[in-house]
Amino acid sequence: MKSKNLKHILVSALLLCSLPGYAHKTTPEWIRNAVFYDIYPSSFMDSDGNGIGDIPGIISKLDYVKSLGVDAIWMNPIFESGWFDGGYDIKDYFKVDPRFGSNADVKRLVEEAHKIGLKVCLDLVPGHSSNQAEWFIKSATEGPDGRYADYYIFSDVISAKDSADIIKRRALEDPDNSKLGPWVPTEEAKTGKPLNGKYRGNFYLKNYYPCQPALNFGYANPDPSKPWQQPVNAPGPKAVRRELKNIMAYWFDLGVDGFRVDMAASLVKNDKDKKETMKLWKEMREWIDREYPGKVLISEWGVPEQALPAGFDVDFLLIHRSPGFKQLTRGSVKDKSVGEDAYFVKNGKGGIDKFIEEYGKKYSDTRDFGYISLFSANHDINRLNSEGRDTPDQIKTFMTFLLTTPCVPFIHYGDEIMMRNVKGLPSVEGSREERSGTRTPMQWDNSPSVGFSSASPENLYLPVFTDNGKLTVETQDKDPNSVLNFVRELIKVRHEHPALANDGDWQTLSDITNPYPWIYSRNNGKDTYVIALNPGEKKAEAIVEIPAAKSLQPILVNGKATTDITKKGIRIKLAGISSAIFKVNK
Repeated sequence: MKSKNLKHILVSALLLCSLPGYAHKTTPEWIRNAVFYDIYPSSFMDSDGNGIGDIPGIISKLDYVKSLGVDAIWMNPIFESGWFDGGYDIKDYFKVDPRFGSNADVKRLVEEAHKIGLKVCLDLVPGHSSNQAEWFIKSATEGPDGRYADYYIFSDVISAKDSADIIKRRALEDPDNSKLGPWVPTEEAKTGKPLNGKYRGNFYLKNYYPCQPALNFGYANPDPSKPWQQPVNAPGPKAVRRELKNIMAYWFDLGVDGFRVDMAASLVKNDKDKKETMKLWKEMREWIDREYPGKVLISEWGVPEQALPAGFDVDFLLIHRSPGFKQLTRGSVKDKSVGEDAYFVKNGKGGIDKFIEEYGKKYSDTRDFGYISLFSANHDINRLNSEGRDTPDQIKTFMTFLLTTPCVPFIHYGDEIMMRNVKGLPSVEGSREERSGTRTPMQWDNSPSVGFSSASPENLYLPVFTDNGKLTVETQDKDPNSVLNFVRELIKVRHEHPALANDGDWQTLSDITNPYPWIYSRNNGKDTYVIALNPGEKKAEAIVEIPAAKSLQPILVNGKATTDITKKGIRIKLAGISSAIFKVNK
């Protein structure tokens, strides 16, 4: 990239991130400085000894979650499921899966969490159900006048390519290959005996895996020659919208504080510009604000310039849709592992230019509507402690970035104790090998089943790896220099210094052509803070201009960092794999 273009990127990032920011008027105040903790319920705490986590187990560990300093919990799906895709194939949206407990347990979880100041958000999967759901079985087998007839999208006609994909999927003995064809033979869903010897349609449209039939929210641009493409205002799509409200209302009435919405952009079909999907969510937002004010909507959309104006309070910046976030955490690798050119690995071969350009623009364009979310990992993405990042200082450096960037940070359970992303684990309930490593049981202590369960180690949901007890809550809680206690201190600093929250200005001060160290500032019009990051193993320094600054006061340092005043500005020196937060004294 030419230096002229790099200068333009830097200037643009400075200008775009120096505007006053406010989320849309219905966003709850607490979101402005919120930190979320995400929990995969099967893997957090097992209370009944069957080797699988549950809601009473989560309740028993709320005091630990609170000790981190986080503000809210997001849980992956807890609804009754077919368990092909880790709970994302839902059979009944109104019922907790028996493995986790009961609906009453959710109510108790919310009540106990609220007592100690924690919010609780559930995972909503509106784009599809399980093909084992009663809705789908009745839709597939009842006649065209049945209540659920048009809850899903059926057709008797598919293209030659779609037919070939079905044949290929069968040949691969992989009936749920998500990459092959949008249509699935209805008979393969094993829905039972067809009504009058015929299904509603010979094929149904899937949303991701074939076992996840797409719920019918209509088509943005229906083709009259394809009768299954119903407009968004047809009776079927309108009925499904009502069901979506019914689902949210049920759980809001039990006290939950909001939802993270899975595949939020996938609802309306043939909607390339997402205008109809945005209209749908605006309708949901207006209804929520009228009937359940103060509730939070978080989207897995990955395009905040669409999701936030549509009414979401927070939108995840998804790695597969964000070259900038991928540059920092994964580099140029095609899969979800860590490449040697990722910025946050120790060999110092990474860059920050894509992130600064992309994030700067998205942040500026959307900060009047809501917030962007960044995360340490999640149920689909490798943990921080994976190849290329495997030391406490590396994890601390990334966490410093995560908790000082203008975003709503999500910390994946166990990342705060540096749980390792183990390779070669078995596929469990659709995790596939590449996702199993980020779904292993929470490691509470160094007992054989790590305090997660009374079950024997071979009966746990997935195997565990504690590195001889180092990667456990018990060990790290006692060590003042552990990753766990550093994360606690980081969250405390974020909460105590408003300029580090979501609405503060964000400016990169260092030269992005020499990204080690990366130095940026946060400012709320009253106080200014400087964050310095050096994830490389070699020491690094930079001179930056900070108007009116007399000195930099260390607030929290990982590794070693020093500063001194020069004629050109303030020199910041960082040892290898170090980070620091400074307050500017003027």
